[in-house]
Amino acid sequence: MKKVLKYLKPYTLLVLAAILFVFIQAMSELTLPDYMSKIVNVGIQQSGIENAVPEAIRRSTMEKVILFVPEQKKDDVLNMYELVTKDSSNYNYYLKKYPILSKEDVYVLKTKERDKIDKVNVDFGKAILAAFGIEKMMSSAKGESFNFNGRQIPAGVDLFVILKQLPQQQVMQIQQEINKKFASLGDSMIVQAAASAIKDEYKKIGIDIGKIQTFYIIKMGLLMLLLTLISAISTILVAFFAAKSAAGVARDMRKDVFSTVESFSIEEFDKFSTASLITRTTNDIMQIQMLLVISIRMIFFAPVMGIGGVFKALSKSHSMSWIIALAVIVLLGLIMILYAIAMPKFMIMQKLIDKLNLVARENLSGIMVVRAFNAQKFEEERFDEANRDLTKVGLFVNRAMAVLFPSMMFIMNGVTLLIVWVGAHYIQNSSMQVGDMLAFMQYSIQIIFSFLMLSMLFILVPRAAVSARRIEEVLSTEPTIKNPEKPEKFKEDMKGMVEFRNVSFKYPGAEEYVLQNINFKILPGQTVGIIGRTGSGKSTLVNLIMRFYDATEGQVLVNGVDVKKVNLEDLRSKIGYVPQKSWLFSGTIKSNLKIGNDNATDEDLRQAAEIAQALEFIEEKPQKFDTEISQGGTNVSGGQKQRLSIARALVKNPDIYIFDESFSALDFRTELKLRRTLKEKLKDKTVIIVSQRIATLLHADQIIVLEDGKIVGIGRHEELLRSCETYREIALSQLPEEELLA
Repeated sequence: MKKVLKYLKPYTLLVLAAILFVFIQAMSELTLPDYMSKIVNVGIQQSGIENAVPEAIRRSTMEKVILFVPEQKKDDVLNMYELVTKDSSNYNYYLKKYPILSKEDVYVLKTKERDKIDKVNVDFGKAILAAFGIEKMMSSAKGESFNFNGRQIPAGVDLFVILKQLPQQQVMQIQQEINKKFASLGDSMIVQAAASAIKDEYKKIGIDIGKIQTFYIIKMGLLMLLLTLISAISTILVAFFAAKSAAGVARDMRKDVFSTVESFSIEEFDKFSTASLITRTTNDIMQIQMLLVISIRMIFFAPVMGIGGVFKALSKSHSMSWIIALAVIVLLGLIMILYAIAMPKFMIMQKLIDKLNLVARENLSGIMVVRAFNAQKFEEERFDEANRDLTKVGLFVNRAMAVLFPSMMFIMNGVTLLIVWVGAHYIQNSSMQVGDMLAFMQYSIQIIFSFLMLSMLFILVPRAAVSARRIEEVLSTEPTIKNPEKPEKFKEDMKGMVEFRNVSFKYPGAEEYVLQNINFKILPGQTVGIIGRTGSGKSTLVNLIMRFYDATEGQVLVNGVDVKKVNLEDLRSKIGYVPQKSWLFSGTIKSNLKIGNDNATDEDLRQAAEIAQALEFIEEKPQKFDTEISQGGTNVSGGQKQRLSIARALVKNPDIYIFDESFSALDFRTELKLRRTLKEKLKDKTVIIVSQRIATLLHADQIIVLEDGKIVGIGRHEELLRSCETYREIALSQLPEEELLA
């Protein structure tokens, strides 16, 4: 996994940018319930009045309220206000705002003193509640007296006049008694209660309460819209940065995996299989890409939302914190139980998928053998067994994970009901506001959803971890055939020379040698044929020249240098190879011919096609060299495919040509014309032809005869007919003796 994670390093800035915007998004979403709470508490319940310190208050009211303000804060309160009278210079300005000024002086809150409101807010709120409570008591008094602080006061007596005349010590005692009654109320409840009294005061002053309320709700609504917009933009940017990072990692990983696979020898291809390498390059990397996209968002977003939600919820109500604690404990317990059950099963499931793929690959690869031995039933049972095991584990995991989401929803709904039930009692007791309860509920839901998002990772991580290991296997595989640390240069005076010195070869893991003690030398400009019965090692021999495999013993030399001591690119640039199975790539005829020489001109392509006897059918096509070729060359015949493969090697213009059964799909007439043209055009090149056809090799300068991996004859056609029994048998099985001696 570490080797895979290192691919994130170039995208560190993008990941950090994504984390930054994840944080912004989380904080925006965490702030939204606060504003919702303010709209309910302040905008609706308090009619838009935010503080217990009013914007304006009549002089007569202030004189009553100030009696109940603590002595040490009276000066602070009075200094916050400016007394506006008919003699004031700004009287006309304030008269428009406060019509009561025509009848009574008004205290107006100074703009520069607004930042001091928090210092006196609660104390002033208590004082307002006390003053307005006494006024209500006096106005609603029935009979001859009313009760105030345990004393009977005659009806019609102005209690405020009496309070003004009392000694300061007695007034403080009354203040303490009143404060005891507010002890059960929180600060927010005091402000909310005071807002009702301030609303009555505003009406008497002539202030439009509806306008204040509307303005506050619109302001909070616009702030919520702004936060929503910020959250939406952050979400888009997080998705963009996460997708760009993950796609970049996947691209780099695919590039490295492909480059690593490109350097593999046939031995590594046999180890992994082509189908497995394709799956690892596509599906496995896609699994990691998906995990990265989701992880960059969830790994940081969920904890911020969860932890931030807890703190925000506690700021609304400490008394209901036990509900969140209970929900978190239940959630953690549920996730840990499911993780403990599902995680081992995920590992087993991946192993069973590998087993299923193994059975399927073996069956499909050996389908001809299976059918030849009527083993279909056995293979079906083997596949069914692997399939059943995988299905059982898959069903178990899916059922276990299916429990998670309904359980989360059940817990979330249960928590919501519990909050409403408990919160309703607190609201009834005036120890909590409605908006705070709604915000607490919203934060609880956010906390639960953050755990729900984290639980998603528990599903994705095990699968991605297995994919990461599979990719790491490829990246960690050292190719057995690689460039030497200090490569040598080819000898220019030996251009086109190929030599085998005591070469023996066996396939990796095999016990028997495929080639034994091979010795021969091909001089520059020679045309050499290699012939032998099927399985005699002909293709293996030319594979050693190309260094598709390395000789187990001995040396293979090209241009006078051991092929193990030169760069693979340099070696293969000297050779034009036409394999047994001709393969064309999707594109055009032109793009296929230019694979070995991108700088080839149109004239070079035309000459190569003419030599390969391909020009005739190319010219017949409407788009000629721009004719589209499908993958594998399935839209051209076998003979055309072979001729285009030969033309491709000719365009490369190397020192050595290897034709491995490259004329097998051609008719005798076309092959004869091709061989004559090749002999004429490539007379200064080394040409190695592997063929089963005697007619193809009749005029070769030298023919090498293989039998069971050993050379049983080397010479020209006439010599081998006399001296090599193997060659003579092959020749007589194909042509009459008179033709062979003609």
